[in-house]
Parts: sequence; structure tokens; C-alpha cells
Amino acid sequence: MRIVSLLPSATDIACALGLAGELVGISHSCDAPAAAGLPRVTRTRIPPDAPSHEIDAAVRDALARGASLYQLEAELLRDLAPDLVLTQDLCDVCAVGEAEVAIALRTACLAPRVLTLGPRTLSEVFECIRLVGKTTGRARAADTLVAELEARVDRVRQTTEACSRPRVVFLEWIDPPIVGGHWNPELVGLAGGTDVLGVVGAPSRAVTREDVVRSRPDVLCVACCGFTVERAREDLALLGAGLRDHEPSFPGGCRIAVFDGVGLFSRPGPRLADSLEGLAAALHPRLFAD
Repeated sequence: MRIVSLLPSATDIACALGLAGELVGISHSCDAPAAAGLPRVTRTRIPPDAPSHEIDAAVRDALARGASLYQLEAELLRDLAPDLVLTQDLCDVCAVGEAEVAIALRTACLAPRVLTLGPRTLSEVFECIRLVGKTTGRARAADTLVAELEARVDRVRQTTEACSRPRVVFLEWIDPPIVGGHWNPELVGLAGGTDVLGVVGAPSRAVTREDVVRSRPDVLCVACCGFTVERAREDLALLGAGLRDHEPSFPGGCRIAVFDGVGLFSRPGPRLADSLEGLAAALHPRLFAD
């Protein structure tokens, strides 16, 4: 089977199921080591080094105009001649959407099977893993992988279930502040916290700095989508200055935890288990000293 994956989480899933040898093309943002060196079939139109508020403005403008944030290389797709294309319908900001895929395949005169993934909760992520496994003849490997991931989740849940639960604000963008949605509030709960602004299964949403201040978090978690820890820390100064404008004493006793937003939290695949474990260690460092 010849597989093209158009998003990092799908590439992670394919590699975890032993399908790296069947991948023939990946997206510009896929970074699974087993898929390194494969042709990149997408390109982003958003400059990644621009200031955060400019990236946000460019994204909102493109979405308002119905313009795509990505370019899908139809000619390269034709040359790769995939039997299966893995895509998504969850977020037009994070990866190529269904509409662009359909247009590119028509342009390339291709008719492969297209598997669209759009999980919104952790259980739906696990079902997507099983779906990829069933579609590619790796159902047993998928069941094994899901069982391993569920065991890791259960270990964290059992460790935190009897402890006090800090109030958590989870941000996936800083300028402007955007709180994480979908599976991320669920991860906060499993990690032993209470997400005071996010809603399980609901999309991420923009909030104001006043909203952050009024929520009085014990822990402010930051995992900017597509940003490394270092890049996110650069933006913390913007957030801190804005918060102090509204409440000079903030954050007071609030702890701040910054995570890698490239590989963690933004990928509905195997790396969510890593995300959960890191989040639990940040919320309850004494319980997760290892």
C-alpha cells in the first residue's frame, strides 16, 4: 500500500503501527523520525517566524476570505500515486482540509481511498488509531497500541484521583490568548487539574486577558500550537505585561508551565499520552518526580 499522510498526527499513527515503509509522502510539518526524508506534499502560506499577533491576524483573514492556509502539490501527488490518503476535517488552521484534498486529487486525476480523521476527545483519538489500523490491515497492532496508551492514561488518572485539584488555564496561543479545546481540557482533568476556561470536546476559543485574570488559576499552562518551548517563552512577556495592566498583582501565586506546542497537545495521536504525563508532572510534581 502507498500512503500519503497530510498531517503529523496521522504520520505518527502510521509509524506507530509499523507502516513507515508504506508511507510515500507527508506534510510539511510531519516530523516522525521514521518518515524523515520523504517528499513533502504540502506547504504553508503563513510565515512561521512572524510575531504571534501577525500570524493570528493572517489566519483570521484567510479564513474569513475562505482562502486556504496551505498549498497541496497536485503534481507531486500524481507522481506518488497513493492508494490511501490520510487527512482531517477538525481544523483548517492546523492542516490541509478535506476540500483542498478533493480538489488536488481531481487535478491529479487520482482516486485513492481518503480516510478523514477528526477526533475531538481522547476516546475518539483512540478510535481513529483503530480505524487507521483496520483500513491498513494493522488492526491487531492498533488494538495493542491503544491498550498501551490507555494503560498510561489510567496510571496517571489513578495517581491523581485522590489529590487536590489546582485551577488551570490552558493556553494554546498567547497573543491573543486562546484557550485549548477538544481533548486538552480532558487531559487537564486526567492530570489532576480543573480547566476553568476550556470545555471538553469543544473547539479552542479566544479569550481576553481579563478572562484569564478573573479565572484566578493556580497553574497557567502554555503550549502554543506550532511553537517550541523557547518560542512560547518569548511570548510570555507579552502575556505578562497585559495581565499586569489588568491586575498588577497577577500572577501572584500562579505557577507557569510552558510546553512544546509542536509535538505535544496539538496532535491527536500517540503523543497525547506524552502530553498527559508531562502535564501531570507540571501540576503535581511531587507525585511524578520521575
